[in-house]
Amino acid sequence: MTTYDDRASLNDLTATVERVRSSVEGVIEGKPEVVRLSLTVLLAEGHLLIEDVPGVGKTMLAKALARSVDCSVRRIQFTPDLLPSDITGVSIWDQQRRDFEFRPGAVFAQIVIGDEINRASPKTQSALLESMEERQVTVDGQTYELPSPFMVVATQNPVEMEGTYPLPEAQRDRFMARVSVGYPSAEAELRMLDVHGAASPLEDLQPVAHAHEIVKLIDAVRGVHVSEAVRRYAVELVAATRTHPDLRLGASPRATLHLLRAAKASAALGGRDYALPDDVQALAVAVLAHRLLPTAQAQLNRRTAEQVVLEILQHTPVPTAPQQHSGFGGLGRTVPARPQQPPRRS
Repeated sequence: MTTYDDRASLNDLTATVERVRSSVEGVIEGKPEVVRLSLTVLLAEGHLLIEDVPGVGKTMLAKALARSVDCSVRRIQFTPDLLPSDITGVSIWDQQRRDFEFRPGAVFAQIVIGDEINRASPKTQSALLESMEERQVTVDGQTYELPSPFMVVATQNPVEMEGTYPLPEAQRDRFMARVSVGYPSAEAELRMLDVHGAASPLEDLQPVAHAHEIVKLIDAVRGVHVSEAVRRYAVELVAATRTHPDLRLGASPRATLHLLRAAKASAALGGRDYALPDDVQALAVAVLAHRLLPTAQAQLNRRTAEQVVLEILQHTPVPTAPQQHSGFGGLGRTVPARPQQPPRRS
C-alpha cells in the first residue's frame, strides 16, 4: 500500500492537481466546486455522471478534463441506433491470416466521454457495465484489459425525455458521483463571453499532466488513512438510506466503497494524508443521491433524494476524535499526553 511516508508525494499531488484544476477552470467559468468533484472522482478511480439542462457546459467540462491530461480520449455520441459492438469492439474475419481479428471499440481509451448516454438503448448502455466495474472487456470469450487510468464521463439531459432510455439502477450504481453544472453567475457569464466569444478555449488547451503522473497520484490516494470511526460513519450513512421511510431503494455496498474512496481523494486534494468526517459529509449527496429511489408518496410530496441525504446527514451522529489520538489521521499514531502541571503557589 502506498502511503505518504515522505511529504514530497503529497506536495507533488497537490501541485499536479492544481495545474489540472487551473486548466479546466480556464474553460469552465465560475464552477470551482464542479471541477474539484471531477478531479476527486478521477483520483478515486471512479466514473462521473454529469446531469443538467442543455447548454450549461456538460460536454465541455468532460472535454476540458480529458484534454488537460495527456491521456487517450474517445468520445461516444449515444444514439438509438448505436450498437454494443460500437462501444466494446468486434471480431472481424481476416482472410489473409485465416483467423478472427479483434478491432477495439471506443471504450478502449483512458478517458471515455459518453455524450447523452440515456439516448441509447438499454442493450447498448449495458455494454459499459463490465468496463466500468472491472476495467476490462469480454468479446467472444476473450478478455481484454483496459488502459490505466480509466474513467467514463457521461452526460445526460434530464429535461428532454422523449426518445430516451433512463439509466437503470445497475448502470447508475456504477457511477461514483453525479454532478449538475448549473447556470453560471452573471459575472462568470460575462467572463465567458470574453473568453468564448472569439474562439473556443478548448482549441488552445494543452495537457498539463501525463497519464503516468495520474497513475502515481491514484496510488498515493489509495494510501490515505481512514480511521475506524470515519469508516463506521460512512457505513451508518449508507445504512440509513436503506431504512428511510421516503426511499424504496437505498444505497448499495458499492456506494459505501465509492464514498470511502472519494473521501480519501478529497482528503488528498486538501493536502491531508488522512480522511475526516467532513470529507464524507461533503461528498455524501454527490455519491449517494443518484442511487436512491424515492417512494411514490415522497414524489407526491416533492421530496427529492438530495433532500433525504441531507436529512440523514443531520440526524446521523458525527464521530469525534478521542483525546489520546491525533484526530482522525496520523495513520493511527497516538499523541503522548501532556504531563499535568502542579498548581502554582500563591
